[in-house]
Amino acid sequence: MTEAPPRVLTVAGSDSGGGAGIQADLKTMLALGVHGMSVITAVTAQNSLGVQGAWELPVEAVRAQYRSVVDDIGVQAVKTGMLATAELVETVAELLSGTNAPVVVDPVSVSKHGDALLAASALDAVRTALLPVATVATPNLDEVAQLTGIRVRSEDRMRDAAGAVLEYGPKWVLIKGGHLTGDPGREGGDQAVDLLTDGIEEHWLRAPRHDNRHTHGTGCTLASAIAAQLAKGQSVPQAVTAAKDYVTGAVAAGFALGGGIGPVDHGWAFRKARTAG
Repeated sequence: MTEAPPRVLTVAGSDSGGGAGIQADLKTMLALGVHGMSVITAVTAQNSLGVQGAWELPVEAVRAQYRSVVDDIGVQAVKTGMLATAELVETVAELLSGTNAPVVVDPVSVSKHGDALLAASALDAVRTALLPVATVATPNLDEVAQLTGIRVRSEDRMRDAAGAVLEYGPKWVLIKGGHLTGDPGREGGDQAVDLLTDGIEEHWLRAPRHDNRHTHGTGCTLASAIAAQLAKGQSVPQAVTAAKDYVTGAVAAGFALGGGIGPVDHGWAFRKARTAG
């Protein structure tokens, strides 16, 4: 009998277009060799052009899914994404606080197309309930601004942003600087830079900035990749570094779908290996 791989649970919304959300999470987990499981918090009507509708699930449905998976199968890591409402944020935070596994919180608030995925009234619940149970929080610069009021327009401000997020209680924070405009006059200015810190250690992660508009699902993919690596026993710096490498390859291989922004390629390594073979 084959031994089961590490188990990772994603608690997030469904993306009917398959590029982000639950669908991106499960593809990432498969690509990285872990068993992915899901708690669906919301259903969206979504494609390459944007989000046409979103409907959150009742709290009791989310709670039942979570308990069903965790109580029987167990988890080695949990990743959260779209939680939609304050009530869902608080419920999920309560569930996570009773689970002995690392937690990666992607504080999703807006889609790649600018559509709101988190009620404004839920931001305080993210700050006070969800971030304190996070092993790693992975906000992008827009989410940093919403959570802390700090607007990062240069690398120099990323440390301030990280400190402000850490005050809410996560053990580590990864400030994703992908939205920063590179400074050609600065060393590494043509690279995408992220800052990982626990307030003591600092890890500056740089990767080539690919000229590819098809980046739908980048944040979900990165957070899921971190959770997958944590479930395999890696430290937070090791997990984030490996996840950054994986998502960089996925962005480089992103492809067009429909008439708008296409997804990153979660299976890029499989395709590369097959081509090489």
